Amino acid sequence: MTQSSLAHDIAAGSPVRLQAVAAEGQPEVTPALEELYRGFENELLVPLWTEIGDLMPAHPRSRAVPHLWRWQRLRELAARAGDIVPVGRGGERRAIALANPSLGGRPFATPTQWAAIQYLMPGEDAPEHRHTQHAFRFVVEGSGVWTVVGGDPVPMNRGDFLPQAGWNWHAHHNATSEPMAWIDGLDIPLQYLTEAQFFEFGRDEISAAERTTPDRSRSERLWGHPGLRPLSATPTAPGSPLLSYKWEYTDAALRDQLLLEKEGFGGTVEPGHAAVRYSNPHDGSDVLPTLRAEFHRVARGAETAPVRETGSSVYQVFDGSGVVTVGDRIWTVARGDLFVVPSWEPFSARSEAGATDSDAGALDLFRFSDAPVFEALRLHRTQKDA
Repeated sequence: MTQSSLAHDIAAGSPVRLQAVAAEGQPEVTPALEELYRGFENELLVPLWTEIGDLMPAHPRSRAVPHLWRWQRLRELAARAGDIVPVGRGGERRAIALANPSLGGRPFATPTQWAAIQYLMPGEDAPEHRHTQHAFRFVVEGSGVWTVVGGDPVPMNRGDFLPQAGWNWHAHHNATSEPMAWIDGLDIPLQYLTEAQFFEFGRDEISAAERTTPDRSRSERLWGHPGLRPLSATPTAPGSPLLSYKWEYTDAALRDQLLLEKEGFGGTVEPGHAAVRYSNPHDGSDVLPTLRAEFHRVARGAETAPVRETGSSVYQVFDGSGVVTVGDRIWTVARGDLFVVPSWEPFSARSEAGATDSDAGALDLFRFSDAPVFEALRLHRTQKDA
């Protein structure tokens, strides 16, 4: 075998493929350049001048695309899964993930975020496990399920936000005669990308003491008093020590912001747009190291200004109806619908809510994003479009 044929065989097995092209800013296409590129392929080398437009674009170009999932359809399919798929080992909690259509069929809503509908039948237990992925649950409808985190039973009711930092043992049990669905949010894609994830099975059944159904968890009794921090406790693990953020407090905060605006005292982020961020009561930081959670209320007839942000977001319509615009996509949305806002795509929302479809007469939006990661890396950027 000659040296040239050996080089050809090596190049044929190389994943690197380089093409000399006649284009502005590119070197002149010559036999010498072709030979140089074959040498690069053999040694698994890629010159930046052939990749700069893809690796260093003028602005973010997300692999994800804007997409909408209808809650009614998700609920129907989850109910069918409830009849067919076990909730225990093998069914993996009957969690059904949103798959962004441009991410190759992976169960990822965005390149960094997982969102899923989870469905628990009457009397069922979801067995215990733990993982390094940070997670939360948000309840758009129903009640009657308790999530048990580190032995602490936490009630789940409509509008409640329940964060849970990674590596905490957790299970669920449905204490009622009705099924219940909610959404899970996790940083699974981020930890998958960074190859940092761990997972461990726990007990198949929780104890009788953990199957209790208190109105408030122990974490709420210690940490759930607005503006008051217990001197007896200093959390050492990441994430919020408060395991449930009750809807009554979220609703009151948003309502008061809009009332203050009406009275001429401000309080909203823009006209008709009230917003809050769920925060760690210990130090005011985000509730989870890699996930930010917010709640937005847009008064009937109000429209938010288009905003672009680095990083991606997932929204769920909690109540009301309206029209949302993400990039070049425009959707009419209603209770429960979920949609994705990829990095640097402009987003705006117009409320068309009324007394028949909203308790507050507004478009209520729950949002979670990867903003804490981008801020920690000093990569977060926001721009309001005209």
